[in-house]
Amino acid sequence: MIRAFIMLTFWAVCLPFTAIFCFPWTFISGDIRLLYRVGMWAAITGPRLAGVRVRTVGLEKLDLQRTYIFMSNHASNLDPPITLPLIPRRTSVMARHGLFKYPLLGRAMRMGDLVPVDRSDRQAGISAVRGAAYVIRKGINMTIYIEGGRSFDGKLLRFKKGPFYLAEECQVPVVPVTIKGTHYAMPKGRLAIKPGVVEVIFHDPIEPKDFGSRESLMLKVREAINSGLEPEYQEQPA
Repeated sequence: MIRAFIMLTFWAVCLPFTAIFCFPWTFISGDIRLLYRVGMWAAITGPRLAGVRVRTVGLEKLDLQRTYIFMSNHASNLDPPITLPLIPRRTSVMARHGLFKYPLLGRAMRMGDLVPVDRSDRQAGISAVRGAAYVIRKGINMTIYIEGGRSFDGKLLRFKKGPFYLAEECQVPVVPVTIKGTHYAMPKGRLAIKPGVVEVIFHDPIEPKDFGSRESLMLKVREAINSGLEPEYQEQPA
């Protein structure tokens, strides 16, 4: 619990600085870059202060001038603060629609091109896919945790179909991402953090010409993510 307390306390200390300096600058200038950089720095520094070391594999495969859809597994609350700062350039994510109702936070999230989603409403899910497509067409990366929630046991859950409709519509490369180690460090349902190494693997981009059908693309992404997991969490061939 002490390590989690250190991480949360650090984030709490960063919040007033962000509110006093970064939010006003962002709203006055209309430029989200300062707020984004400070947010990403604070996000990944928190887990590091809690004893979680981060190792990346495969970032050199990415063309920094291109826009990608990153599709990742999700087993821990540590996943977003660890992985999002690693994405080259700026990335958007889908965020709970209720957060957009808070005046300052909601305004900043819209300026940052985050996409609201209500997972309990199918029609809202379709709207979220359209919103994500608009963001991608602006040249902003999209990062999606494609299981739609955290895995209890570290193994892959069923993938949501929406991200693959998005990839087909936007015709930009898809990068499967495997997060390995966060299930050990902070599994779902536990607040305490164990120190250790988290590895984030960026697999080879799947180009639009190689997508095939949506089902084929889903299988390719699943196989790539599964291949990076620890053997005890991997799915075995049927």
